[in-house]
Amino acid sequence: MVELLSSTFRLYGQALRATWRSLTRSWMAVAALIGFALLFVGAARIAATMGMLGGLLLGVVNALLVGATLRLIEQSLSASRTIQPADLPESFGHYFWDVIGVGFVLWLPLMALEMGTQANPYGQFLSSAVMLLLFILLNPAPEVIYQVRHDSPLDIFKASYEFVVEHWIEWFLPFALFMLPILLSPSGLNAFFELSRGVGRGAGLDFLQLLLLPFTLMGGWLSYVGLDPDEQWMLLLLLTPPVATAILLFRGHLFALLRGTTRRQRLFARRMEG
Repeated sequence: MVELLSSTFRLYGQALRATWRSLTRSWMAVAALIGFALLFVGAARIAATMGMLGGLLLGVVNALLVGATLRLIEQSLSASRTIQPADLPESFGHYFWDVIGVGFVLWLPLMALEMGTQANPYGQFLSSAVMLLLFILLNPAPEVIYQVRHDSPLDIFKASYEFVVEHWIEWFLPFALFMLPILLSPSGLNAFFELSRGVGRGAGLDFLQLLLLPFTLMGGWLSYVGLDPDEQWMLLLLLTPPVATAILLFRGHLFALLRGTTRRQRLFARRMEG
């Protein structure tokens, strides 16, 4: 167990160092995330006046922005790549159909689930359980899209499932540590389920959730250290884009490191180092 923990934290050290190197070269990705957020808010306001057509429009905008974000993260992971202003317009269109495809495959079953659980006294529990399962099994879907060869959304689901089964401890431990202030709060369990419902519903490919997740987690930490809620907003608004970018970069580096090795190989390497 000690060797497993040691090799795991060594892995996190590698991922954190690589994340810092990528972040120092990816300030343009942080700026892009701010611009994308403004575009999404504008699209949401327009979509709110268009009924069902507005929902379709917002889905298209979401796929464009998520796909562009994943493309910029993909470029940022390269050790020799610095994001340039010309990369921003070029990123649009990348992974659009992957995001649309995953969303479409999930849409019908989730709609049927919501309709089927409305009259069920245990409907809320069943719905939360399904969303939690999706949150777990499809959590690495964004990284699968830009790092794993695939031909269809089902390939993305399959690769995500296989990755989680193989690497669930190493993949979810950083998230659990980041969640501690929220989990230890009086309403922590409800907050966790709300987060998992949001992320699970879109398989991590909802642009709003890419920002809401770090926003919520940082809010939990700021409350934990005693910062007044009224004083948190400005700090959260300033920190959310760079922290969201750092989280995406860390996930990308960690995913690549985990895919490139097995737990046994990492334990052996740790033993060789003494």
